[in-house]
Amino acid sequence: MILTYAGAAFFKIQFGDTVIGINPISKDSKKFTAARFGADLCLISVNDVDFNGKDQLSFAGKEPFVISGPGEYEHGGIFIRGIQNTTKYGGEDRINTIYALTVDSINLCFLGAMGSKNVANEGLEQLDEIDILFVPVGPEGVLSAKDSYAFAVSLEPKMIIPIYFGDKKALELFLKEAGIKEPTSTDKLTIKRKDLDGKEGDIVILKES
Repeated sequence: MILTYAGAAFFKIQFGDTVIGINPISKDSKKFTAARFGADLCLISVNDVDFNGKDQLSFAGKEPFVISGPGEYEHGGIFIRGIQNTTKYGGEDRINTIYALTVDSINLCFLGAMGSKNVANEGLEQLDEIDILFVPVGPEGVLSAKDSYAFAVSLEPKMIIPIYFGDKKALELFLKEAGIKEPTSTDKLTIKRKDLDGKEGDIVILKES
């Protein structure tokens, strides 16, 4: 499985011929530059131009199956669970969907634009053991650096990837909370199930591509 970060909360997952786009940036976003590639599956956490650019994933003969809210779904042999949360991203109260899915035997959890660490217990109970957790940190409307790190650790993932929305200061504060001065940073993360053995909350920074 190959993971790349396209800015804001936008991630690309590729394994074999399957491509998944998480929270694609719309071409209408005024804060972030939209990347474009073909995807088989698109997950949208928040109905906002920084997250809902599904049209950017219709490319090169691919037309994505779009999921944009809480519920249980299955597509192409991938089971996806969407858990309702809230956010004030953009200054408005909005639904934020947390997504949990298993790709290539690795359990992934995307917190989207999660605005509060007080997720309902029943929501947390729906999460299986998390291998890789994608947690937002800054700007306004999502978890602060302190809350982001504390919540991430509480879920006991094997690996943590911060979603820093291009805000390097927020990322620095997050790493300070973690006590890390020289984080692992990479343009893309190529990972297999066996690579996670023995890891406990390891933090990896994906550079914006």
